[in-house]
Amino acid sequence: MEIKTVGVIGAGQMGNGIAHVCALAGYDVRLSDVSEHTLEQALRNIERNLARQVSKDTISVDMAQATMQRINASTDKHALSDIDMVIEAATENRDVKETIFKDICAVVPDHAILATNTSSISITRLASTTDRPERFIGLHFMNPVPLMNLVEIIRGLATNQATYDAAIGFTNRLGKTTTNAEDYPAFIVNRVLIPMINEAIYALYEGVGTVESIDTAMRLGANHPMGPLALADFIGLDTCLSIMQVLHDGLADTKYRPCPLLVKYVEAGWTGKKVERGFYDYRGEHPVPTR
Repeated sequence: MEIKTVGVIGAGQMGNGIAHVCALAGYDVRLSDVSEHTLEQALRNIERNLARQVSKDTISVDMAQATMQRINASTDKHALSDIDMVIEAATENRDVKETIFKDICAVVPDHAILATNTSSISITRLASTTDRPERFIGLHFMNPVPLMNLVEIIRGLATNQATYDAAIGFTNRLGKTTTNAEDYPAFIVNRVLIPMINEAIYALYEGVGTVESIDTAMRLGANHPMGPLALADFIGLDTCLSIMQVLHDGLADTKYRPCPLLVKYVEAGWTGKKVERGFYDYRGEHPVPTR
């Protein structure tokens, strides 16, 4: 399966990062979203991130310009009619993802590979809603996509060898390192990472430490580059909650129960850095703990 043109559905933080690395690797990219504003913002983000790479001498000015020229952004799903692979990067919600795949199956070519960037949801279940479960695969990119080297590859029950081989070749061309994960809730990275973040939120909820003391303890005591509560804000508290719910529902173990404080923050709409408030308030010159 030769891949030349890649569709990316969802132009948010993950989607525009995936579009960035695909176009930089020489693929023609069709970036799709229901919001014109989100697409415009995504193109600005990609241009800004490419400029950073130029300033660090990791790419040339010509490479940055050629990358932007390879990206075509559209709210019309029919722009995906000539792609060889489509990567869904919408919000971490099973119903939303299933609806997207049902819609695009009528648009994308019969030979196209379907991939999802889900960080926790069953690949087999999502594949079953499509007309080609054998050509469906999980490609879980890490955030921020241009900087993080790992892509988790997850095969569904029906995924065939040709699709897996094509996915490996595709990610290798992006310059990423791949790791294989079985199709279990949250795969590898988030199976380990998100419960740790949830436990840090429990430590805050129970008064074991403050936001600053918990983050400082893990940065200096465990040599983590970022504290777990700051990392939760960066990931998005709504995404953290969704993953914990998938783990709790899928594994039926009380150790995966989402912390009530996490639920409260999401209900308040304080979902992290993207809305400028989470465990930190980002609206001033410096982040300030909100608890």
